[in-house]
Amino acid sequence: MSSQSLSAASESGTIHRGTAVALIIAGFVTFVNMWCTQAILPVLAKSLHTTPMLTGYTVTAPLIATATIAPVIGMISDRFGRRIFIRGAALLLVIPTVLAAFSTSLSMLIACRFAQGLLLPFIFTIVIAYISDEMPPANAMRMVGIYTSGAITGGFSGRIIAGFVTSAVNWRAGFLVIGLITLAGALTIAFQLPREQHFRPTHGISGALASFPKHLSNKRLLGTYAVGFGVLFSLVSVFTFINFRLARAPYHLGPAALGGIFVVYLGGVMVSPVAGRLGARMNRRMLMVGCVALAISGLVLTLAAPLWLICLGLLLICLGVFPQQTLATGFVGVAPRGAKSTAVGLYVTSYYIGGSFGGIIPAAAWHSAGWPGCVAITALVQVGMLGFAWNSWRDT
Repeated sequence: MSSQSLSAASESGTIHRGTAVALIIAGFVTFVNMWCTQAILPVLAKSLHTTPMLTGYTVTAPLIATATIAPVIGMISDRFGRRIFIRGAALLLVIPTVLAAFSTSLSMLIACRFAQGLLLPFIFTIVIAYISDEMPPANAMRMVGIYTSGAITGGFSGRIIAGFVTSAVNWRAGFLVIGLITLAGALTIAFQLPREQHFRPTHGISGALASFPKHLSNKRLLGTYAVGFGVLFSLVSVFTFINFRLARAPYHLGPAALGGIFVVYLGGVMVSPVAGRLGARMNRRMLMVGCVALAISGLVLTLAAPLWLICLGLLLICLGVFPQQTLATGFVGVAPRGAKSTAVGLYVTSYYIGGSFGGIIPAAAWHSAGWPGCVAITALVQVGMLGFAWNSWRDT
């Protein structure tokens, strides 16, 4: 697709199919890597001769790396552009993904996962800024919903691919398969993503640094950052510690079955584009009320003993939390006063700090109160998110 046709498509209110495919795959490639170890933590613990809780660092390592580097990426992207970093990071991501398959210790695997986390925000942080630059607001909100569907599909696929390949062969083969998928996705992005047409660079690092006080004094952005924190806190808390619960008696689920549990993510795939369209037309605060109600209802259901009720609860959590992600991600692209990529970088930092805390704080609750403790903490975070959204999105 030519750059002229992209511009024309943006102005006419349509989204070109090639652009949409590239952006969907960018979301898919990012999160197929981000979450691939979450369903195989017990297997990793046995293979690498460590405890299941320590293998949880293979989940938190890329989150910490992402939270650390995201604001820097925003500054670099605001200065030099979007497309070159999205394409380059997708290709480089293949290297640590494949190296992870040859890890001989937990520390080596964590190092590979940390390296993945350093590259991942070069894709998804900049993609949001790319969308907001190249498309009018209503179109951008729809595209964010479509992109989020790709991201959710990637998160689900990474877990289920790792789980099933681990059951059929071993966890090392799972990383190799994900590496091949990443390579195919990176090549598709390289050929399909058009060059940006509406990007206006921020000259010098000082210009990007000057944008930080503006973003941090923007009430609408601060509330959105809090929502992002809560979204990933909730997802990591629920979908990390539910694995430990379901791997124990009376369920005794193996890696394939634990990976299959993440089929509930498909509910998030279906509702995210709808949330994107509704977010462009309706009051975001009222949408957040419904989302939080769904998430808390799902948390309550997971306290039940029957496996089907637990799965239903996880589905309701996805139906509540993923639209929260779409609403916040779409809003962070239009709320800042300039330097959008830096604003998105700060959002990503808060998002992944939330994910890091979601893997640490509920661990203490798990040891002291089991799964009900994790549910209680996650529910409190959801209520707090609603409070921030209610106060900061009132003028939208």
